[in-house]
This record gives sequence, C-alpha cells and structure tokens, in this order.
Amino acid sequence: MLDFQGELVAQHGVEAPHFSPISKRVFDKSVATLLLVPLVFCATLLVLLNPFANPGRLWFWQQRMGKDCKPFYVLKFRTMREGPSRRGAFDPLEKGRVTVLGQFLRRARLDELPQVINVLRGEMSLIGPRPDCYEHAVVYAQQVPGYTARHSVLPGISGYAQTQIGYVDSFASISRKVAADLYYIDQACFGFDMRIAWRTIIVILTRSGR
Repeated sequence: MLDFQGELVAQHGVEAPHFSPISKRVFDKSVATLLLVPLVFCATLLVLLNPFANPGRLWFWQQRMGKDCKPFYVLKFRTMREGPSRRGAFDPLEKGRVTVLGQFLRRARLDELPQVINVLRGEMSLIGPRPDCYEHAVVYAQQVPGYTARHSVLPGISGYAQTQIGYVDSFASISRKVAADLYYIDQACFGFDMRIAWRTIIVILTRSGR
C-alpha cells in the first residue's frame, strides 16, 4: 500500500488541503440540485425503456458503509435482473445478471446519478471514496489494512480510486483502492475534486466505465 501511495505522490505532487467542509458541502448541494434536472430526464426515459430492455423496478436501494463506518442506503437505477445477489466480498461482478440497458447505464455511469439524492440528504458527497456494500465492507475492514480510515469523510458518487483504478474485486486491487482513497483524503482540495470530476465526465462521454 505504501509503495502505491508513493507512486501517487510522484504522479500528482503534493497539495495542501484547502477545501473546507462547509464550502465542500455548499458546493455539493448546489451541484446536486442542478443535477436533479438530468436525473428527472433519465428517470422519465427509463420508465419508457425499462419494460422492453430492463423489466422490473426503476430504482435499486442498497445498504452501503458511509462516514464513520455507519450504514446507509444508496439509490441507483437498477441495472441487473431482479433477484437476490450471491456475490461475496472478493467475488467478481455478476455480469450474467446485468441487462443490456443496465450495461449501457453502467458504462456511462448513469446508474449512479440518483445518488444526487443521497448528496442532498447529507449522506454522500459528489467526490469522495466510493461506498462499498455494507456486508462486503465489514469483511474488508477486518482484512484490508487502512480500510476503516477511508470512512473518515463522506463517501462520493465518484472518487479518485474509481477514476484511477476502476472496478476492484480482489484483495490486492482493494488494497490499491484504499491507498488511493487515503491519498485523496490527505490531499483533498477544490482543484483535486475538479480533476476527478473532469475524469468522471470523460468516462461518461466515452462510456468507458465498468
């Protein structure tokens, strides 16, 4: 983990944090309010498309681990066929359950758009460590060094580890994600958040998500 953190510093330099919690919260709520417009548009479009390409509920709630390791529920557009998940903490994504429309939503990261509601509720930030499924997070907290420390800030809709590393499902890749998250927390500032936001926009436009 320490070697990877050194690699991150070498790539991006060191910046003194200057994004206060209050200014970050005001920024988050302002942008999240603006994002309600595309959220309503996407939800309306999916109401029309779901019966043909993704039958079932529009929304999907999942318990995740948030700030201070407390559980909360994230809101997403559903991308998988209905049914209980059997995926373990270190198992790969159940790609066989992802619908055709769901695959598009995931690649464009549009499945995460409803989480602007979580931001407005004060449970998430626009940028921060991505929250993991609570049951999986409990396992990571027991086995991955430094994992609980990444929960000292609000989780984000997008994050540095997500744009730097991508989807993770193994002990080694989760350890790299933790290192990236801790680096972000240590170097958090407005400019850093804007770089992450820009990289997220690129992923959305190129549909290069997971």
